[in-house]
Amino acid sequence: MLNIAIMGFGTVGSGIAEVISGSYSLVKSRLGDDINIKRILDLRDFPDSPYANRVTHDFNDILGDDSVTVVAETMGGCGAAYKFTKALLEAGKSVVTSNKELVAAHGVELLRIAGEHGAHYLFEGSVGGGIPLIRPMNDSLAHDDITEITGILNGTTNFILSQMGSGMSFDEALAEAKRLGYAECDPTADIDGHDACRKICILAAVAFGVLIPSGSVHCRGIRGLMSENIAAAAEKNRAVKLIARAKRLPDGKIEAEVAPYEVVMSSPLYSVEGVFNGVLLHGTMTGDVMFYGRGAGSLPTASAVVADIIECGSKHSCNKPQRLWEEGAGLYAAPESGTVIGLGDRIEI
Repeated sequence: MLNIAIMGFGTVGSGIAEVISGSYSLVKSRLGDDINIKRILDLRDFPDSPYANRVTHDFNDILGDDSVTVVAETMGGCGAAYKFTKALLEAGKSVVTSNKELVAAHGVELLRIAGEHGAHYLFEGSVGGGIPLIRPMNDSLAHDDITEITGILNGTTNFILSQMGSGMSFDEALAEAKRLGYAECDPTADIDGHDACRKICILAAVAFGVLIPSGSVHCRGIRGLMSENIAAAAEKNRAVKLIARAKRLPDGKIEAEVAPYEVVMSSPLYSVEGVFNGVLLHGTMTGDVMFYGRGAGSLPTASAVVADIIECGSKHSCNKPQRLWEEGAGLYAAPESGTVIGLGDRIEI
């Protein structure tokens, strides 16, 4: 029996419980064992939930429970989530997460602690929602030298830009995104590019082994874009997308940015619409590889987290050691050109 805990029972946390209960036999077969959600940590109570009797408000109930070996962290932020994750890894418990802010800020340290205590720190759900991305980079493309990553990594901004392409203003498209639940009440992290910036830093770390501080990356979101920008791009048979990209340069430095681009029609990213994400990886052996799918939402993201739970707890898993990252504060290189070959022109607002 694999006993797990969930920290944070919001959109993704409750989605994890839904995925496990709704696909229990399949999860069990992949895991090679029964799985039990033993404890749920949240500040709130959930009296109408079938998991009401498993809710605790005390983190120590999870930390001190030796039967709980894998914990899903879906709290968000870098406050309590960082403190609790560090304590769990130091106790030898594996942690899986969808918290891109925490991974981007403390991934180097948390991976090291996990390795030192025989645990795993997995974060497939932190980038791309339900798109299998990080695991293929680590496993299926382990033979290849990935040199460049270019992607649409934020479904909220991509939805807004798609709506603007259909005639809506920015404010109208943002209001629609909020109405449909694609945008938070405070959409700052999305529309100003911070969410995509954290994600490209994580992908660059997976590819290059170096974690660039997201705060140092050239980052500009879609705030300030006008219908005129969308129309001008359309006249040239281009589509406006918020692009996140990272490239390893010959001197070992990493060029990275988040910015709106006029994407040319020949690019695979041109046709990525709505809340979907698309990621292009360029390797020296395989050339270009494209990943596409829903980048957000309760069940897609929760499915990625459950896949990590299975990886940590599977009796058939080889439990190979994770690749550690290095700090990359001195290796960041700002982009120089406003045009990227094969992509298009950066929009300067």
